[in-house]
Amino acid sequence: MKKSKLLMLIGTLLLLGLFVFPLWNITLEAPQYPEPIGMDIYITKIADMNPHDIKNINLMNHYVGMKDIPEHMIEFDIFPIVIGFMIVLGLLIAFKANYKWYLFWFILMTVLGIAGMYDFYLWEYDYGHNLSDKAAIKFTNADGSPLAYQPPLFGTKTILNFVAHSYPRTGAYFLFVGMVLTLVAFFIGKKEHQA
Repeated sequence: MKKSKLLMLIGTLLLLGLFVFPLWNITLEAPQYPEPIGMDIYITKIADMNPHDIKNINLMNHYVGMKDIPEHMIEFDIFPIVIGFMIVLGLLIAFKANYKWYLFWFILMTVLGIAGMYDFYLWEYDYGHNLSDKAAIKFTNADGSPLAYQPPLFGTKTILNFVAHSYPRTGAYFLFVGMVLTLVAFFIGKKEHQA
């Protein structure tokens, strides 16, 4: 098997890690929590980082009018299908197509990844801005507008007495390395074709 095909094959199979490992993590630190609390986001669910973390986050959020963290979202039905499709497509390309298709797969996966991050941002925005009027505690900005509790898409942000961290996890690294390998496979395939 040519080196380019092998890299395309490995890169595609690394996406299987998304079915096992969390894609993203949001962690909250605050003086009242000796241990940070948080949630791991998979392509099929949102899970406690530590036991009862989501329950504790929902309890805190209730007081400021935020929605509960959902047990199910439509994305949990869509993302596994999309990733499964990309794995099957990648395997077909690795075994049946020429190197030019490796670049097509990489570009398509990049577009899907950007769409997924945008969807994540929209969820965070709604979660942090769409607050209940019946909230027990209401905080406002200096201009009198309601304070938003949107966690960062990527990085660290202070929200009242909480420090929120939002970073990729193991599944995201599997995805990233897999995509890089498919791009490398394209360039190696191009050299193999010219040789």
